[in-house]
Amino acid sequence: MAALAAPAQLPLSVSLPDELNKALLIKDPLLVMVSLEGCPYCKVAREHFLGPMHMQGLPVVQVDMRSAMAVRDFSGQMQTHDQMIKRWRVSIAPTVLFFGRNGQEIADRMEGGYLPDFYAAYLDERLAQARKLLRS
Repeated sequence: MAALAAPAQLPLSVSLPDELNKALLIKDPLLVMVSLEGCPYCKVAREHFLGPMHMQGLPVVQVDMRSAMAVRDFSGQMQTHDQMIKRWRVSIAPTVLFFGRNGQEIADRMEGGYLPDFYAAYLDERLAQARKLLRS
């Protein structure tokens, strides 16, 4: 019997400024996936798209709705994941945000579970948009 590969995971965000700085060093945006425990669309986005991209070196972190886990926001203040999500006015999981210099969003958000056949294309389009703005 062949061994099954472990599902692709994303690191939970603990310090957005540090995570963004690492992304900017390699001239990439920081992608933040807003997830919700038990969300099947989040699982598909994480395991089939964002997780593999992260494993290939793309800076991607996860922030969880309803989580009391602490995260340092872009201004250096400590918040819970849930407070951060509310501040960003995200109400749909999954949502993918693309951040550039100074913690500014630099591409259109991807909100909700797109059809799997088209998710990669939409993700690539937003990533190209973010990279172009970041590198100009």
